[in-house]
Amino acid sequence: MTDDLGLPVRVPAAVNRVVSLVPSLTETLAACAPGLLVGATRWCTHPADLAVTRIGGTKNPDVEGIVALRPDVVLANEEENRQPDLDALRAAGLAVWVTRVRDLPEALTSLRRMITIACRQPHPAWLEAAESAWRHLDGAEPGAGSLAAVVPIWRRPWMVLGCSTFAGDLLARLGVRNLYAEHTERYPRVDLAELLESGADLVVLPDEPYRFTASDGPEAFPGSRTALVSGRHLTWYGPSLTEAPAVLRRQLAAARVR
Repeated sequence: MTDDLGLPVRVPAAVNRVVSLVPSLTETLAACAPGLLVGATRWCTHPADLAVTRIGGTKNPDVEGIVALRPDVVLANEEENRQPDLDALRAAGLAVWVTRVRDLPEALTSLRRMITIACRQPHPAWLEAAESAWRHLDGAEPGAGSLAAVVPIWRRPWMVLGCSTFAGDLLARLGVRNLYAEHTERYPRVDLAELLESGADLVVLPDEPYRFTASDGPEAFPGSRTALVSGRHLTWYGPSLTEAPAVLRRQLAAARVR
């Protein structure tokens, strides 16, 4: 078996114990087969009643603790998790399945492979529902963004969505064009002065990874239309994709000068 990076993974014929190092993948497996999860990071907040061993964060997992859980498979992500941690888990003899996602089609394919191959589970109905939800957007086409936007994901320093991001692809499908989509970096640092002079029609402020709120973020863009959106629906790929189009369209439509 090979994961999204093309790396060989020895997936057991029967998978009974899984550790997830990625919040969206934790939610994904919990929606398919919650009994398989034995460990997850402290950032894995969905489902809210998830009762598993917490094994640190996405960037600093407890490798020894994970090994002690004896998982059949460890789920990870190329940009969420650090290579040295994944190498240490592999060196301990664990099967590590790494996902890589840059856009919606990749996300749907990655999820399907992870669920059916890495976790040995049947294809879930919600995955087709997610695909259908995005396919049937009214009046929106991939890349047809009518609103030019900047999408900060951090402040102190300011960072924005750049090229080849999953979130940027979702926004494009909702009619929002990322002004930094052609940047050479995926998450570039940009001075606030440059953002203010970018000519953006809209500033999109998700609540993760930085938690932008009505009182933390919009004030930096006086006179600009800002939209506070759900980071889970914009950046996670999993069951949330089924409701993400409706949630994000509603939040984008509520954009205003604050």
